[in-house]
Amino acid sequence: MNVAVWSKPQCPYCDMAKRLLEQKGIEYTSVTLGEEFTRDDVVAKFPTARTFPIIEIDNEYIGGYNELRQKIEGD
Repeated sequence: MNVAVWSKPQCPYCDMAKRLLEQKGIEYTSVTLGEEFTRDDVVAKFPTARTFPIIEIDNEYIGGYNELRQKIEGD
């Protein structure tokens, strides 16, 4: 499983998503707004995303923290 977390600084849900992945022992790549990407990059790649974090699994946008938790924990 290839997981990417697109986050922004001082984002509690971004931190929660990373912590969940770490607790489950799932390796992930994290990129941060203003460091590795811009807002224009987000709009171009994820036109339907409205919140952070933006989670990709195997290069497919799945949503944010709640969708990640649901996918991992099966809620």
